[in-house]
Amino acid sequence: MSRTLKVLLSNKCWLLTQAAFIVQVLCPFSLPLQCQNKPQSEVGSTMAKKKPKKNIKHTTSDAGLKKLTSQEGTTQRQENNMVLLASAALVVAVFVVPLTTEVSASGFSHHKHLALKMDEALLTVKNDLDTEMVVSWMSQRCYQCLYQKLGVVPAGSSPGQPSSVDFAVGTQHEITLQLNSTLVSMELCKVPFHFGEHGNYSLWVQNLNNSSEVKCSVSTDADPVNSYLPILVAFLIFAGLGLVFLIGRKILGLGAVRSLVLRIGGSMETERLINSELGSPRMVPPVTDNILPSPLSPSKRLRSLDTFRGISLIIMVFVNYGGGRYWFFKHEAWNGLTVADLVFPWFVFIMGTSIALSINSMLRAGTARLSLLRKVVWRSMQLFFIGVFIITPNYCQGPLSWNNLRIPGVLQRLSWSYLLVACLDLLVARGHVDLLTTDAWWAPGLDILLYWPAWLCVLLLEVIWLCLTFLLPVPDCPTGYLGPGGIGDMGLYANCTGGAAGFIDRWLLGEKHIYQTPTSRVIYGTHMPYDPEGVLGSINSVLMAFLGLQAGKIILHYRDLPKSIMSRFLIWGLFLGIISATLTKCSTNQGFIPVNKNLWSLSYVTTLACFAFVLLVLVYYTVDVKKWWSGAPFYYPGMNSILVYVGHEVFADYFPFRWRMANSQSHTEHLIQNLVATSCWVLISYVLYRKKIFWKI
Repeated sequence: MSRTLKVLLSNKCWLLTQAAFIVQVLCPFSLPLQCQNKPQSEVGSTMAKKKPKKNIKHTTSDAGLKKLTSQEGTTQRQENNMVLLASAALVVAVFVVPLTTEVSASGFSHHKHLALKMDEALLTVKNDLDTEMVVSWMSQRCYQCLYQKLGVVPAGSSPGQPSSVDFAVGTQHEITLQLNSTLVSMELCKVPFHFGEHGNYSLWVQNLNNSSEVKCSVSTDADPVNSYLPILVAFLIFAGLGLVFLIGRKILGLGAVRSLVLRIGGSMETERLINSELGSPRMVPPVTDNILPSPLSPSKRLRSLDTFRGISLIIMVFVNYGGGRYWFFKHEAWNGLTVADLVFPWFVFIMGTSIALSINSMLRAGTARLSLLRKVVWRSMQLFFIGVFIITPNYCQGPLSWNNLRIPGVLQRLSWSYLLVACLDLLVARGHVDLLTTDAWWAPGLDILLYWPAWLCVLLLEVIWLCLTFLLPVPDCPTGYLGPGGIGDMGLYANCTGGAAGFIDRWLLGEKHIYQTPTSRVIYGTHMPYDPEGVLGSINSVLMAFLGLQAGKIILHYRDLPKSIMSRFLIWGLFLGIISATLTKCSTNQGFIPVNKNLWSLSYVTTLACFAFVLLVLVYYTVDVKKWWSGAPFYYPGMNSILVYVGHEVFADYFPFRWRMANSQSHTEHLIQNLVATSCWVLISYVLYRKKIFWKI
């Protein structure tokens, strides 16, 4: 009540104005009531001017006296009416003012409704202190970052009556809230908390037991939604479809069912459908790679390689379409790994494996090395130009512009890696590969020693990468800097994004011809252009493809010894894992060379190559050795990888790959759209496989 009276007294001018307004509306012939904030001297002088003069002679007749008396009565009645109306207006104002004050007095509280977007929660900061404070935040995924200002919360009006302000906070990662007093720039408290999507939370800031110690606590007002439930539902649906497919395959494989279907169908077409294992791929002598032509002599194709390529490609398509807008289906901001960071290196790895098998096959068929070299160069140029002029530009936004055409890209990186690794293999490859014995002590290293010139070239490239990365002087940046710039590293190197890698790209290609919106912009607030498929990182992509080439050499040398192939793969995986652990010190940010997809760092390549060898063992064992799995459905896009990749980029904005959603802030709708789009490409690749249509360049 006391607070209301204070508000009323502080708004007395507003009261009188509202009363006058009502009086004017209801009694337009009455005099307006004015409220002016004038000094006392001015008010006094005004009243003095309005005093009646004493020496006035009244010389009126009787008629005039009656008229004057009648006017006085009318005036008296008008004054009484005006008093009543003013009283009514005052009563209304008394009840209206507290309500309007609660809404309009922004100095006391902010209860403005915030429309939450995807991956956001509502945080209400309630300040019970007698000082104004600033709320700042920092993501736990942001290494050595400056706090970013979230907003200001005014001081509480009185003890027990805190002020409050609503904020929208991110929910993808845990964040740390910092509260500072604006009077003395003193930190009051820090609160680490992981908010849930669309949850409502309150952050109370109070004095502890009326002392100078400040207590900050977070309470949940409304539970968040489970944004990961759509992923579980989608997984169960696809797992159920796979189970139905497997059960149907087993049932149709029974003799009684088989004969029944044959009697009902009564045609050889039914027999062909059953023998094809409900659409699973048949063993045919297809091409050994999507880039190189098929060998002249048919050979048995390893289905596990196409399956591995298809796994990489389908995940790549899914994350490129958005991955349901989940953070772990997006590329990491800087150091670290997400699902989206795995697939491109795996694709490069399996490309190297295919190069070894393809070149060996064509050399055995009698193709000249010079002829193969011309084909390699031509196909590399095709990949590069497809990437620059078809994939990179968005023709829906207008014609091609040379002023801001991005030169690096995924296919450009593939063309570069393919060119160098294929040339190295042509330098050392043998047409007739002998089976290696496992008895001699030097046998474990023989598949490396046989190709020592190529290994020497790759090691020389790595020395060049290390020297350029850690020794090249970069203007206004520390030598050997590997950070994201922006607010990272306490904002000391805001314009040093990527260090030497970013500097080389900007120097060679120009700022307008590289990627303008790097992933580090979201968390680290970088504003410098940076390209994750830049020049310097291409050196390490060559290493990744060469490690895949080594896997192909192992398959060639131990082609009839699956146990030896798998053991060699596991040894390589262990070796590369040890190198990664040494370079990173088993940490995300504290190592000598952190795992970083944007930089394509050395530890990133060794880590992903380690994973690739282990995954290839699993796929090879289940598909080619035990034949428990046909590789479907990943086998089909793996057989048409270039077509699927180019197609998913070109037709990304067309139906059925994208449509206008009812709620663009819903993970569920995004996940459905992205899964449908990815499934469409699997279906397209299956139809093309059945029609024996393969796009080779």
